[in-house]
Amino acid sequence: MPKQHIYVLGLNVYDHDVSACLLRDGAIAYAISKERITREKHASGFYKEVVDYCLSAEGITLDDVDLVVRNSYILPVPEMEERMLHQDMPGFLPIAERNEAIKHPLFRSKSDKVVSISHHLAHAYSAFAVSPFKDGVVMIVDGVGNYQADAMESHPQDGASPLARESESYYRFEDTRLECLKKVYMEPARGLLSDEFYNMPGLGALYSRVSTYVFGDWNKCGELMGLAPYGRHGQVGSLLEMKDGELHVPFWGSDNQQPFVLDGGSWDKSPTMQHWQDIAWRVQDDTENVLLARARWLRETTSAKNLCVAGGVALNCVANGRIAREAGFENVWIQPAAGDDGIAIGCAYYGWLEVLKQRRSFVMEHAYVGRRYSDAEVAAALQNFLVRIQVDVRRSDDICRDTAKLLADQRVIGWFQGPSEFGPRALGNRSLIADPRKAEMKDILNSRVKHRQAFRPFAPIVLAERMRDIFEGEEDSPYMLIAKPVRPEWRDKIPAIVHVDGSARVQSVREETNPMLYRLLKAFDALTGVPVLINTSFNVKGEPIIETPQDAVSCFLTTGIDHLVLHDTLVSKTTMHKVVTPVMTTFGDVATIVSSTTQDGSRGGG
Repeated sequence: MPKQHIYVLGLNVYDHDVSACLLRDGAIAYAISKERITREKHASGFYKEVVDYCLSAEGITLDDVDLVVRNSYILPVPEMEERMLHQDMPGFLPIAERNEAIKHPLFRSKSDKVVSISHHLAHAYSAFAVSPFKDGVVMIVDGVGNYQADAMESHPQDGASPLARESESYYRFEDTRLECLKKVYMEPARGLLSDEFYNMPGLGALYSRVSTYVFGDWNKCGELMGLAPYGRHGQVGSLLEMKDGELHVPFWGSDNQQPFVLDGGSWDKSPTMQHWQDIAWRVQDDTENVLLARARWLRETTSAKNLCVAGGVALNCVANGRIAREAGFENVWIQPAAGDDGIAIGCAYYGWLEVLKQRRSFVMEHAYVGRRYSDAEVAAALQNFLVRIQVDVRRSDDICRDTAKLLADQRVIGWFQGPSEFGPRALGNRSLIADPRKAEMKDILNSRVKHRQAFRPFAPIVLAERMRDIFEGEEDSPYMLIAKPVRPEWRDKIPAIVHVDGSARVQSVREETNPMLYRLLKAFDALTGVPVLINTSFNVKGEPIIETPQDAVSCFLTTGIDHLVLHDTLVSKTTMHKVVTPVMTTFGDVATIVSSTTQDGSRGGG
């Protein structure tokens, strides 16, 4: 029987946000991050789970895959795997995965069907290859990429040493052809053992340094962006300097000597809070100005009309908004999985376009690229006796109408539909939905479910055709990656999504890309006259966004979510819930109890 499809598998491996993307004939078939399967946020380590998820969803085996393309920003993957044979590297290959990894056919593979590429090159392919543009330019900015010695693409040399790391990369593209125009490297930093990243002199690295300084975690950049509007302008000196197009990161002096430390005190009540707010404002303002200068340089140098953006810094929606409005491009497209999970997409498309020499034919019009869960799988998640006695389950003949009524009555809804989103944002298939018309809904969501810092804003979803009526700016924002000012006449109507600076991180919704979410917004608009809802990720603080129906049921039972919608099934809590769930939590793990009800014991991925 002749082979029906050409398959390319892209992988981001070993460090944070391990992920896979499977192409079928040049289109994304499935993509998933390891964290969604293992329930460990930003999961690192081996990549078996994500490979198995994609292959199982497609109904194929590894033998059916024509090409595998991988990246690790630490070292080239072949070198990384050779070192793992004789060096214990638990941060990248935990002991529990080591034996299985060594036996896996992709580990240390010598096949010509398995190739590795460098980090920023993968980010670049993730951006332009699936964009709607025939030609344009690409901007890649992140925390840290590969060594200069390992960067594969030809680029103008600037004297960087072989051990310098990628920080920024700029490209021009036409159809499948990609040309590197400029790279900005970070020279090695002196540090104590493995803390060099904290001191690296780069744009994304500095933002992560301030994240560590304020929160004790380098990967809290989204929180830092949310804290920035509370800061006082100019109270902290500039942390970045640009002169004649060259970026300089001054060494931190004695002015910034109040880092967050784990001393048992409350972060929220720290006497250092004002300083942290001030430095958050400073690094955000510096970052916006540098990115805007880079984007303008790219436009002026190339006269390009279209800009594609990726890399972890591209998740900064405030900076993205300024680029879209002020850099002078006619069109800006941002990869929804702009961070390192999106590396899997870039690897796959490098394989499709550069190795297999195929044509560009796919546009990423949405990020719903997980596998679908059947109604039978939904029903199975509700079958355990200890679950059934806590819930009332009924099918609805119009789930959007019924959900809109509950939302208008100030209920918090867990919303599970279709394939999961790829990337860090919940875009309406694995979401918590609520009414934005009362300011206290933000506190209700935080106290009942999210348990996150009070300063962090919640994002709105809005009917695409009404977006410009409510939010300023002409640019579209389908992936919640652009912050927009809320029009003054709407701020009192939807106060729960308005940040302290009057902005909101907007997601526009179209019927053709998410018909269920669109229908829900239409139904809510018909009831209330407001075509906007709160949309936040379906998870609790410290956990990844849910993936399976079992994850949804577990989160529903252990939080203050009022109702759970699984496809067209409406799940509500009974009076027994207050009795049974505390017992389940005391004597076992609720997620394990719920998961034990599946017919084959699987989590639906492999």
